[in-house]
Amino acid sequence: MNQKLKRIRQIFIALILIAAVEGFSSCEKYSYAPPAVDPNQAWHFQTDIQPIFSSNCVTCHNGVKQFPDLRDGKSYLALTKGGFVTLPGETSRLYHQMSTNSDHIPRSTDTEKLKVLYWIRQGALNN
Repeated sequence: MNQKLKRIRQIFIALILIAAVEGFSSCEKYSYAPPAVDPNQAWHFQTDIQPIFSSNCVTCHNGVKQFPDLRDGKSYLALTKGGFVTLPGETSRLYHQMSTNSDHIPRSTDTEKLKVLYWIRQGALNN
């Protein structure tokens, strides 16, 4: 009986060691920060902001289902006339919808969200 308990104990300790090694080896050794976004860079709607909408948002915001219409050629007017772009940028409807999980499916990266925020802060120009 004593031999049986000793064997069970050895197996239990081996399983714990295996689990610990697996747990530590699965952890990410290095963390990578997203590329820095310069708030002072001049952000352009057509080259910096519209591509974000085109790649992430037009699936739903395509003029059929949900407002605003974020298709190329329609988005700037829909955002500015629809009250989605206001100052300060952090409280604008556009940035709020992109940065929260409230009843919306945010698909943009943190870098893309910052680009939109900085574009709004710079006056949300149609450039």
